[in-house]
Amino acid sequence: MPAPSRADRIRSALSEAFTPTELEVVDESHLHAGHAGAAPGGETHYSVRIRAAGLAVLSRLERHRAVNDALKPEFDRGLHALHIDAA
Repeated sequence: MPAPSRADRIRSALSEAFTPTELEVVDESHLHAGHAGAAPGGETHYSVRIRAAGLAVLSRLERHRAVNDALKPEFDRGLHALHIDAA
């Protein structure tokens, strides 16, 4: 069985941390080819749209920090950039 993709790991981590009512994870690595942090195999630049009750009560900065904290293991493993749309 192949290892889960980074997108799958991101979905899993955010689902576990926030129990979202809406979650969309998009690999945008192909849009950043040749930029800093881009890797030949991709899986470095993502966009996340998440809606969760636990995030809705936080300020925008707190929501972004919470999402980044939940994904720290992915940043440690090579995730370079994350666009966050959280509410």
